[in-house]
Amino acid sequence: MNKMSFLDLLPTNFRHEKAFLIKGNILDFEKLSNLTDSEIDEIQRKCVLCTKNNLRKLRAIAIFKKEIDISPSEAYLLLHCGIASVKSLSQLTPYELEQKIARLERSLRVKTITEINLCILKEWIKRANEIYKTI
Repeated sequence: MNKMSFLDLLPTNFRHEKAFLIKGNILDFEKLSNLTDSEIDEIQRKCVLCTKNNLRKLRAIAIFKKEIDISPSEAYLLLHCGIASVKSLSQLTPYELEQKIARLERSLRVKTITEINLCILKEWIKRANEIYKTI
């Protein structure tokens, strides 16, 4: 996936953040995942249309992409399920994570496009555990 495709995949509610990231040349997952809270605060001060919540979501998606090696859409799915960090992912079992995803799908009355099964979820949690233990 190239650098711009990530920004192109963002929903329209991220349009201000997308414009700022392009203008600030923050186009890759590495730069985005390394943003600190103070840098996010600074971005929000410079561009008041950017929200801290959206910037933190983008950083979380970038961290999941960088650390766990999952797609941005899968990372966004985790965020919608209430899993916003590697630590929170590492504390789940594959079955619990599958239940969270199924609950989200039922509440939204949609089926996710990604082919996620217990083996994949187990691998995500395994990687999260390895990363969390090194922190």
